Amino acid sequence: MIQAKEAGRGSVVEIERAPCIVEKVVVQTPSARGANTLYKLRARNLRTGAKVDRTFKGTDALPEPAFRKRPVQFLYHDRSGYTFMDLEDYDQFALQPGDVEEEARYLDDGMEGIFALEVDGRVIGVQIPDTVDLAIVDCSPGVKGDSATGRQKPATLPSGHTVLVPEYLNPGEVIRVDTRSNKYVGRAGN
Repeated sequence: MIQAKEAGRGSVVEIERAPCIVEKVVVQTPSARGANTLYKLRARNLRTGAKVDRTFKGTDALPEPAFRKRPVQFLYHDRSGYTFMDLEDYDQFALQPGDVEEEARYLDDGMEGIFALEVDGRVIGVQIPDTVDLAIVDCSPGVKGDSATGRQKPATLPSGHTVLVPEYLNPGEVIRVDTRSNKYVGRAGN
């Protein structure tokens, strides 16, 4: 059992007797005295792919389903889906776009540090790291001296997803992105 206040993005919990992966947590603190802090969880049902929105008190217990995490590597994306390779037995498997809807924004060919989530012997989703290092594919060119301002510009990642980055960055530079907030953290390696 895990308490609702301990559940974070990527946690796998059981909601309505179905395994779900938490995609977002919003903490709501009521202003009234004695009121409980509420945790609004947005999760995805790992069997059906349906979104599940539920609100819990911090001490509410959520059962943890029987599931297995295996390290995998993302290989490539094509019309048939997103192909991964199990790093334990080197078997390949594909997931449909709906199975990796949120995670797909941060996937790059050859990426490791990803875990496959297996329930009842079937891979039903993946868990990506909290931060990933990705190269900027496209953005307007940086101008020398722009580092003194706090202005930002959109930069396109290998998946086609965009994030806001400081104006001084150029295409080809590798940046670190927080996958929980979709925000630029810094240059990779810094």
